[in-house]
Amino acid sequence: MKHLSKMMLLSALILLAFTNRPKKVKVLFFGDSITQAGVQPNGYIVKLDSIIKQAHLTDSIELTGAGIGGNKVYDLYLRMEEDVMMKNPDVVVIYVGINDVWHKSSFGTGTDPDKFEKFYRAIIKKLQDKNIKVMVCTPSVIGEKNDNSNQQDGDLNQYSTIIRAIAKDLSLPVCDLRNAFSSYLKTNNPGNAEKGILTADRVHLNEKGNLFVAMEMWKGLQNIVK
Repeated sequence: MKHLSKMMLLSALILLAFTNRPKKVKVLFFGDSITQAGVQPNGYIVKLDSIIKQAHLTDSIELTGAGIGGNKVYDLYLRMEEDVMMKNPDVVVIYVGINDVWHKSSFGTGTDPDKFEKFYRAIIKKLQDKNIKVMVCTPSVIGEKNDNSNQQDGDLNQYSTIIRAIAKDLSLPVCDLRNAFSSYLKTNNPGNAEKGILTADRVHLNEKGNLFVAMEMWKGLQNIVK
């Protein structure tokens, strides 16, 4: 009987340990091809997961990516239900804007600033209505020249200003990749190269760029996932 009681007590303790295990904070990265590549080896989401492991927070935070190549802000809005809501994230990181700018000149299918803001705000509202925390990111670069001579620098600055204004209005944290990249390139691109510093092709990240983005993301996420 005593042996049976001990076994029952041990089983109860094991069950209690599992049921009381803290729930992981689910962080979902919502974006375009940069985020799609982020879950590949050496991608920024994989790099960020390594940073989390080094901080001994693997049991507390779970990362997932929801990026599709070529996506613009309205593409994100249209696929929110299946790609975001059904995954029940606690935090969503919105990283979009490159294609909204880039596709204007390359395909004539970009997004006008007013429509960009409306869709961006609509995404945030849907997330907040479900009590999902949000961090926004400004678009990084289309070309790495450090003297504002890249063709889309003006538009990228404009759309980044829109995102910052939305974040200020709604009291959201911002991962300001636009400013971070600009500052880094002024110091680390003395030859004013068009690519090869943080990107492989002027837009998509190389290994150093993925680590750079992961570190910038982590600065903002630390205060959200506590």
